[in-house]
Amino acid sequence: GWAGEGPGASGKNQHVCHAAARLEMGSLWEEFNRLGTEMIVTKAGRRMFPTFQVKLSGLDPLADYVLLMDFIPLDDKRYRGGWGNGGRGPDLGVLSPSLPCRYAFHSSSWLAAGRAEPAAPGRVHFHPDSPAKGAQWMRQIVSFDKLKLTNNLLDDNGHIILNSMHRYQPRFHVVFVDPRRDSERFAHQNFKSFSFPETQFMAVTAYQNHRITQLKIASNPFAKGFRDGDPEP
Repeated sequence: GWAGEGPGASGKNQHVCHAAARLEMGSLWEEFNRLGTEMIVTKAGRRMFPTFQVKLSGLDPLADYVLLMDFIPLDDKRYRGGWGNGGRGPDLGVLSPSLPCRYAFHSSSWLAAGRAEPAAPGRVHFHPDSPAKGAQWMRQIVSFDKLKLTNNLLDDNGHIILNSMHRYQPRFHVVFVDPRRDSERFAHQNFKSFSFPETQFMAVTAYQNHRITQLKIASNPFAKGFRDGDPEP
């Protein structure tokens, strides 16, 4: 179904207040979520599967928008973090997690394995077509297929940096490009955020649950190479 920001959407700019996003491949995300989704992180960076894709509606066709994503550390299924900049918006994306956990996979289930490592640098990923008119964004499915996940804290390729064996919630943001000269004053009104709980995942350097491995191979159209020995499903 279509998702909105929920409580707190009031007071938003008219160019974003009606924005709605529908997660594509929702049934596949649900299938992974039931097993406990895992996403591979590597030093060089690895693309997500399933790919995060949304269908947008409610944008102003003639206005310019920037689309971006960030990833929030999770603790015991509770959201941890925020903009950390007074709610001014996703331009900074500073994360402030509170006591997240690291996990271990044991006997087919995940167990908390102690306090989390220090939070990785809070990065955001801008969709490469940004900025673009609302009409363009709504015309087709928006795919974040260029986004890569890494565990390299020194990464200089702009990839999203995550800690392995930690759980994350992807967030998607629609930002209105405000043409007003003093637009910074209205930054907190010019974005709308979306979270889909079924897209939560554990960052891993190798799949821990063999059922996740099987589902990735079975559902990924590029997995033939993986079956033939290519390490990336």
